[in-house]
Amino acid sequence: MTAKELQEEEIEVLTSIYDGDECFKIASETSFQYKIGEDGSYKSFLLEISWPENYPAELPNFKLDTFYNKHLLEDVKQKIIARLLEEAEPLLETAMTYTLIECAKENAEDLLIDQPSAPPQAAKEIKTEEETPEQSSKKKEKKEQLTKAQKRRMFDKLDNRGEKPRGHDWVDVVKHLSQTGKQKEES
Repeated sequence: MTAKELQEEEIEVLTSIYDGDECFKIASETSFQYKIGEDGSYKSFLLEISWPENYPAELPNFKLDTFYNKHLLEDVKQKIIARLLEEAEPLLETAMTYTLIECAKENAEDLLIDQPSAPPQAAKEIKTEEETPEQSSKKKEKKEQLTKAQKRRMFDKLDNRGEKPRGHDWVDVVKHLSQTGKQKEES
């Protein structure tokens, strides 16, 4: 079989295995992505495996430079790639993408052991210093959004000068007394 036929066969297998898995994505004919770890966690990464023209006779390329991985330390990225290359060496001439993804999933905890689980403290301090009190007060101000019906009802309550009519907030004495009832006299 030619390299192209082997690649087509492996694509079929990968799509059937990862059908319905939201973490797996086919980026192109020869490039696949798999998200490992919980979304939004500092202990997660997006692994991209791309095949060279002669794959599986050649090792695949591993890419961790996507925007999703901006939080990963450079040492951690190199450790992940080194581990995957080590795993791929004995698998030359065979379909290995599934095995490499599963290796990354199973060993994620070991691969990310040097990765902090929260952003560095210095980065937090810089962000808070940059934000002035004026900026934070502007963010908090949010006008109440009214629907058309609410605006119409509000407009209907106003008189010809745009003001509420006299006595709009007066209490209806008869209605008020009927709700509270008669109080007993104390002697």
